[in-house]
Amino acid sequence: MKAFSLLDLAPIVQGSNARQALLNSRDIARQAEGQGYSRFWMAEHHNSLGIASAATAVALGFVAEGTSTIRIGAAGVMLPNHSPLVIAEQFGTLASLYPGRVDLGLGRAPGTDGKTMQALRRANVNSAAERFPQDVQELRAYFDVGFDGIKAVPGHGLHVPLWILGSSLFGAQLAAYLGLPYLFASHFAPDHLQAALDVYRAQYRPSAEHPEPYAGAAVNVFAADTDAEGRRLMSSMQQGFIALRKGEPGPLKPPVDTEAEIGSSTELALANHALREAAVGSPQSVKAWLKRFIARTAVDELVLTCHAYDHVARVNSFAIAAEALNQLKLS
Repeated sequence: MKAFSLLDLAPIVQGSNARQALLNSRDIARQAEGQGYSRFWMAEHHNSLGIASAATAVALGFVAEGTSTIRIGAAGVMLPNHSPLVIAEQFGTLASLYPGRVDLGLGRAPGTDGKTMQALRRANVNSAAERFPQDVQELRAYFDVGFDGIKAVPGHGLHVPLWILGSSLFGAQLAAYLGLPYLFASHFAPDHLQAALDVYRAQYRPSAEHPEPYAGAAVNVFAADTDAEGRRLMSSMQQGFIALRKGEPGPLKPPVDTEAEIGSSTELALANHALREAAVGSPQSVKAWLKRFIARTAVDELVLTCHAYDHVARVNSFAIAAEALNQLKLS
């Protein structure tokens, strides 16, 4: 492992609001700067009452202004929702304001439902997703010499680093073909993790920017003083996952003490399957789990997320994980 980073979904918790969620995000990024985290990622989600990072570039600008050294990035921008030129201008603006600190991860999924995607002004949902490879290359061109005689200003010539995100083999193959870094979303869709990493590495075509493959994976971390406290911390995300699958998304709920309060046995089993790539528990338990994951996947970069209700507990979780990962990097 060469680096570790942090993914924050800016959770809007029950009884709070989007403003506080974004203030919390900036606070986490400030503290992460001194803990060894390389990047602070945020993700695009729409029509969700529990996530405040829909305007991802705006949210990242707020975080960047409140920090000084940590890289900021989107993990990711869901490119089918947008014109590549607009994204080039947005992230070109960020890169102009915060030079050497901006990364742009790109995903093919809409990050929302079909009706909301239509409201984002992409007329044909299916064709937008099918154009993803072409849109990535168009966006890449805007950060270089331009595309079809059009220049993105700001953005032109800035070579903002691009990543491909994915939870299937498609993204792995595309990242390999384009010679770009790849980040797998194993924090909520772990089934194809190892297969995607294998495909990416086997098919990788060196590029001028990246002569070697560079693979990352996102995992959950719910670290606390004890194993029981870590499991309790995770119960908010389990509840949120079940609510999303039932079509009832909302603000993140407080943690609960028993599995029966989370959902039915079937609901809980489905949630635990999707969220199984998770370091949960005491500092010792979390360090041991992270060590096994790194050995199993050989990822170049580990991206941690903690979608938990209590802000102080989230800060503590990231601090515990950072201490463990700093020790593992030195060992």
